Amino acid sequence: MEALVFRGEGVRFERVAVPQVDLGPGEALAAVELATICGSDVHTVLGHRSAPAPLVLGHEQVGRIVALGPGRAPRTVDGAELKVGDRVVWGVAVDCGRCRYCTAGLPQKCASLVKYGHERIRRGWELSGGFASHVHLRARTPVVVVAEEVPAAVLAPAGCATATVMAALAAASAIRPLEGAVVAVSGCGMLGLTAVAAARARGATVVASDPDPRRRALALGFGASAVGDGGREGIASALAAARARNGYTVALEVSGAPAAVQSLPAASDIGAVLVLVGSVFPAGTVAVDPELVVRRMLTVRGVHNYAPQHLLEAAWFLEQQADHAAFGALVGATHSLDAFDEALDEARTGGAARVGLDPGPRAVTLVG
Repeated sequence: MEALVFRGEGVRFERVAVPQVDLGPGEALAAVELATICGSDVHTVLGHRSAPAPLVLGHEQVGRIVALGPGRAPRTVDGAELKVGDRVVWGVAVDCGRCRYCTAGLPQKCASLVKYGHERIRRGWELSGGFASHVHLRARTPVVVVAEEVPAAVLAPAGCATATVMAALAAASAIRPLEGAVVAVSGCGMLGLTAVAAARARGATVVASDPDPRRRALALGFGASAVGDGGREGIASALAAARARNGYTVALEVSGAPAAVQSLPAASDIGAVLVLVGSVFPAGTVAVDPELVVRRMLTVRGVHNYAPQHLLEAAWFLEQQADHAAFGALVGATHSLDAFDEALDEARTGGAARVGLDPGPRAVTLVG
């Protein structure tokens, strides 16, 4: 077993052997079939996000259970008993289930939250991120068993991008039904394209914006009725092309670009919901006209990560896509751990929504 260790900005990743793992009660060991490089991984490597190095990055992956800890087997999100051999995706975060945030329905903000791909390596939990041959799944990790026939490239993003989109749609639909809504999606990377397809599947008319013409073309293929370039004019032109004269009723901002965030309130219909998802790194402040928010009775919600139920919804959504090839094509070239530098360079350029990592052979040694 082995993992790629990030030791800080500008320091080369180190491939580290992990000779054995000791599983505790409720824990499991998953062999990684495929991991994908998320934008937040790139931001960490570039120093745009703080990280407690040394750590093993990676939190989007699909794998297979190869060992279980002693005692009662862990349960999946939908209540089934986890078994050796199950093909699975798992959540980015592990909550306690007891603190005031967990009991308030915000487990992703647990007071003692642990996140895969975000934690400093420590003895006994070295396999703590997806850029490894295996991941040591702690007790209470949200796990969902997935279908064998769905390609790994389709499933790997479920644990971050897809589940986050499910959480964002849930936040919006709690206020405005998606059936018959006009949904504006700002940003057409992995999250944005997933949001386009998912909102369309829920009966919405979808418009999308992105400064990249290649991504705008992809958005049309994923179900957008009209597209525009980034900024206020792009959203307005897309809405006009879709004959949404009154503006959007739901907006999902997934790019995190300040100009995109600032442009959205003015394009809204009365009573619209604006869900901010992409602003997860320092990018400066954004001016907001409070009179516009009040007079149009807008609701602004922030969504960060997701609850276990959203992971289950993400897996269901991906399994139900008739055209798995479209989602699979969002993952560009797949590289081995040995070629991680090449994979990271490809992820930095933004040519593909995701870049894959295949860890290769997966020998296991257990103790305890």
